Amino acid sequence: MNPREGALSVLYEINEKNAFSNIAINQELRNKPYKQLDRGLITELVYGVLENQIYIDYIIEQFSTYRIAKMNPYTLNLLRLGIYQLLFLDRIPGFAAVNETVNLSKKYCKKTTGFINGVLRNIQRNRESIEFPCPEKNIVKYLSVRYSHPQWLVETFLNNFGEDFTAKLLKANNATPDLYVRINTLKIEIDDCIKLLIDEGYTVKQSPFIKEAVIVEGIHNIEQSNLYKKGYIQIQDFSSMLVAKILDPKEGNFIIDVCSAPGGKATHMAQLMNNKGTIIARDIHDHKLKLVRENAERLGITIIKTENFNGKDLDKNLLSRADRVLVDAPCSGLGIIRRKPEIKYRKQPADIKSIMTIQYDILKNASRYLKLGGELVYSTCTINPKENGDIVREFLDCNPDYTLIDISKEYEDFIPGKHTKSMIQLYPNIHNTDGFFISKIMRIMK
Repeated sequence: MNPREGALSVLYEINEKNAFSNIAINQELRNKPYKQLDRGLITELVYGVLENQIYIDYIIEQFSTYRIAKMNPYTLNLLRLGIYQLLFLDRIPGFAAVNETVNLSKKYCKKTTGFINGVLRNIQRNRESIEFPCPEKNIVKYLSVRYSHPQWLVETFLNNFGEDFTAKLLKANNATPDLYVRINTLKIEIDDCIKLLIDEGYTVKQSPFIKEAVIVEGIHNIEQSNLYKKGYIQIQDFSSMLVAKILDPKEGNFIIDVCSAPGGKATHMAQLMNNKGTIIARDIHDHKLKLVRENAERLGITIIKTENFNGKDLDKNLLSRADRVLVDAPCSGLGIIRRKPEIKYRKQPADIKSIMTIQYDILKNASRYLKLGGELVYSTCTINPKENGDIVREFLDCNPDYTLIDISKEYEDFIPGKHTKSMIQLYPNIHNTDGFFISKIMRIMK
């Protein structure tokens, strides 16, 4: 199997059919018998192109006689793959990057083979003369090209965080994230699982902040391991695990997870509850609820009940019943660009404005499910303040029956980095986690 052809196929699915990168890559690797090194190359090529797509397209425009908008998808994606190998992968000889790309073009876009060959060889010869925007003249355009983020997004970050922070954030968004797994203590002790991971050849590092959180390093296919299949581990980022820790569920609690799929936080809550109590896990897509049930079954969890229900609607049957409520709200996803780099090309400012209304409605309805003294966590996987603290403050201003719980000190042992605010915001460039927002609210009056 040709790994470059596999990468081309995945990029086509992402760019032409709006597939998510992680899903498209997993499908390609699952359906074809690639060698382990080739699996790693496919992943590296796909994410490398996506992370640097604006940068690469900027170069194409300098060396091509045809506009990118007029190129067919295979021609464009082959150029991107070839340029990424030429400029970013030193271990691949230039002639190999060009020849392999040209050979693939003969199969997928024969009419443009000569064009592709000419552009790539021209870039190979003149790479030192490539011109980029001047940061002193236009910092937005410079950062946009240098780190491949749309200009509107760069402007948003600059307005919120300033120039130095934004540059570091954009760079971190293009870095490879750590792979965390959560050890399922319902089935195995933490130390025993770590030993088994090491025995199976994995290099692991336990988090000092959450004991069941372990980083797995190097090239791997952890979902195919026996430890995963037996339900000893669950793939979940540290920031996502932190949400359940802060919600702090207890044995016997009645909990509602209003936006649950694919169930990582729900299964973590069940683990912290020692599989005793009830968790209602809701979502609006049946195929995603199926994932929740499958994960729960693999992990040996029996207290999760899935329901198809829209969090924007109010369920009067659940009013004032819940000990805990989790609102892991739909959001722009600007905190997980490292994992899904295509997000930065698909989102638009209008998308954020529309989703903020949904976030507020879900939080408002979910809050009414709390008992007196019950607690709710509102979290997102974005770093946009308008979707985070602004939503929470607006809700509290309009709903005096609820109060904000200061979680910055109570959970500081779990949080990598210093926090002084009552709500928590994690950033890829500071905490080396997904960008995640977490806040906690208590109902103090009926």
